[in-house]
Amino acid sequence: MLTADPATLALDRFDVSHPGLVQNDTLGPFLARMRREAPVHYCAHSPYGAYWSVTKFKDIAAVSTNHAVFSSDAALGGVTLHDQPKDFHLPMFISMDPPLHTQRRKVISPFTTPENLAKLAGTIRCVAARILDDLPRNETFDWVEHVSIELTIHMLAVLFDVPQADRHKLMRWSQVATSIPGSGVVKNKAQLRTELLECLSYFTDLWNERVNREPRNDLISMMAHADVMREMQPMEYLAHVLLLIVGGNDTTRNSITGGVMFLHQNPEQQRKLHANPALVEGMVPEIIRYQTPATHMRRTALQDIELGGKLIRKGDRVVMWYLSGNRDEEVFEQPEAFIIDRPNARRHLSFGQGIHYCVGNRVAEMQLKILWEEILKRFPAIEVIEPPRRIFSSMLRGFDRMQVRIPG
Repeated sequence: MLTADPATLALDRFDVSHPGLVQNDTLGPFLARMRREAPVHYCAHSPYGAYWSVTKFKDIAAVSTNHAVFSSDAALGGVTLHDQPKDFHLPMFISMDPPLHTQRRKVISPFTTPENLAKLAGTIRCVAARILDDLPRNETFDWVEHVSIELTIHMLAVLFDVPQADRHKLMRWSQVATSIPGSGVVKNKAQLRTELLECLSYFTDLWNERVNREPRNDLISMMAHADVMREMQPMEYLAHVLLLIVGGNDTTRNSITGGVMFLHQNPEQQRKLHANPALVEGMVPEIIRYQTPATHMRRTALQDIELGGKLIRKGDRVVMWYLSGNRDEEVFEQPEAFIIDRPNARRHLSFGQGIHYCVGNRVAEMQLKILWEEILKRFPAIEVIEPPRRIFSSMLRGFDRMQVRIPG
């Protein structure tokens, strides 16, 4: 697939699961052809087994909002293309169906109340201002390391109420949890599991500390004092911690980097933004649409059902390609263009739909909005010096490095 021509390769040979397609940023043309010619596409053979790809916005919405037929249950495979290993099972609430999903999500959701978001906004602005003020001028540096990662892991430490001295541990565990063994982050499955168990040990200490205190407004305390989570087994607790680390980090971090790149690639949009900084409000959802940090999510069919004229059988893997839905010509005019004042950018699928809609979406949007407000106060431009280096993943559309320069 990495060397295949999406225009001429037979559709029955399409397997869009290869991580290299995301890393090379060449997945889009394959998804575009599938949208046109096979919106609900069956791949009979892949490293993960057979699966269906759903590529049109309306069909993705139909799957997302029908949890009675399309299950997220980890016992059936969860939300990733590959099934969860039986000997290292991580049942996070994104990989649960009601009523368990509803119960566990309800524990976390109060964190995004307007009152709490207002408190977070001040912290985000102070941290963003400090990070930007410390950046060099007229020198090349890595935006991913110095801005995107630094802001998101600082805020993760705030959300968990852990020492800022430990914030880089959170980033490491996020990378490990989403890595493919042998791709550069970890050498093998043994190392991956060892490091994730270290994460469990760290957060178990936090749990034991907070469960015996008065409830506080941090994510660990919320879980420790919730009746429905108090009796969680260690691996379920680890699963929820990792979900919050990855969910609180990857979407925001990669959208921060993507936004800088998109404006560099579209100077007319950059000029429009600097002429009217109030456009930041609408630019944020357009960045998230255009970036689509999670390329897909998977479901498992609980019964035979017809979708897009195809018969999906009970037990089949069904993969919703958010990256494709966010480029659907029937929903977004000029979908391949980055337009900061796009009127319907908020219709994007990057946060999912239905009961699994991202619980932290408002925190992610707020970080992006505030960061760009602070950028516009300081920098007339951010120049991307070389093409970014992307991560090796079929699910996450992320950046490992992007060299930039801020004119002095």
